[in-house]
Amino acid sequence: MLEAFQLSNTELGLCYSVYGLVALPAYLFGGPLADRFPPRKLIAIALWATALGGLVYASYPSPLVLKILYGYWGCTTIFLFWAAMIKATRVWGGNTSQGKAFGFLDGGRGLVGASFGLLGVFIFSLFASGDFENISFEERKEAFKYVVWVSAIIVTVVGILVWFFLKSDRDEKELLVERISAKEIGTLLRIPSVWLLMIIILCAYVGYKFTDIFSQYANEVMGYNQVDSAKVGTFLLSIRPIVGVLIGFMADRSRVSFWLVIGFAVSIVGSLLFASGWVIPNFTALFFLSVLITATGIYAARSLYFAVMKEGRIPLVLTGTAVGLISLVGYTPDIFAGAAMGYLLDQTPGIGGHQNVFWLLTGFSVVGGIASVIFWIWSRKSSKNNT
Repeated sequence: MLEAFQLSNTELGLCYSVYGLVALPAYLFGGPLADRFPPRKLIAIALWATALGGLVYASYPSPLVLKILYGYWGCTTIFLFWAAMIKATRVWGGNTSQGKAFGFLDGGRGLVGASFGLLGVFIFSLFASGDFENISFEERKEAFKYVVWVSAIIVTVVGILVWFFLKSDRDEKELLVERISAKEIGTLLRIPSVWLLMIIILCAYVGYKFTDIFSQYANEVMGYNQVDSAKVGTFLLSIRPIVGVLIGFMADRSRVSFWLVIGFAVSIVGSLLFASGWVIPNFTALFFLSVLITATGIYAARSLYFAVMKEGRIPLVLTGTAVGLISLVGYTPDIFAGAAMGYLLDQTPGIGGHQNVFWLLTGFSVVGGIASVIFWIWSRKSSKNNT
């Protein structure tokens, strides 16, 4: 993408920052929307609107239009989609299977991501005929365009399936409220778990945003070509469904918050391996082991951080509004993570810049781990006091 659009790391990071600036208020206002309208309708409309943006994306717009497009996607994927998806998942999980519900959600998203990655590589190689290193710049752009078109078509079809088939056994009216007032918002803000989840999700989401660096690390540090580097990213995505499902089952056997702590601890170990500078060319086994460890920790935390909402005593009917409030802080990395990563990589080219990124990831993982421990202790005490 960087080559096709002729962008620097910093310019791409600014596109993500525009996305984040739009997404920030979209989280806040999209939450109450999910408590007023059926999730399936909001999700389907969001998918169709997002796919429509793919037509602009495939035309290779100017950097300014590209930033506007990212802002548009911030609205379609957050305002309409995000809280509705989380609420639908919590409803499906019921009283005893929150870990599995959110584990399957994130694991399934990982499986779809891996499938899209494999499909993207296949379509790209199909239309970029011949040896990748020798094909022209225009041929690469044309091949990338087909990847975008196919993705947009698939997203459109999924929207149709969601509209007709994503239904709950419960009456939709039971899960909706007519309006959200300051009283309901005040009630949520008095719950300690809401504030802790803001910190936990912020730190875990930084880790998730930084997973984008693994393919780039393979290319710039390990010396892989662009296609092989993309395959590293696909390998990374293939880890996600396995981690999501396994961690979900384990979490439901004890306390979800305990396994959230474990996820951050594993993430710290993996990011330190990269930050130390030990992962260098000719150390292929260590590279893949470090990717596996870091990704396992990041995906475990990501799978579970909304699964603790029931444990955190957040009312089901106000799930959408709670998600909006929590996400207002928790997803601020959409604004700064891409730009920060791009800046660190551009300021110190080569392995040094990548080390700096992983040191930053280590710091956020430590803070998230501490917040998770506090949540775990609070939830145990809260449970004892209410039994």
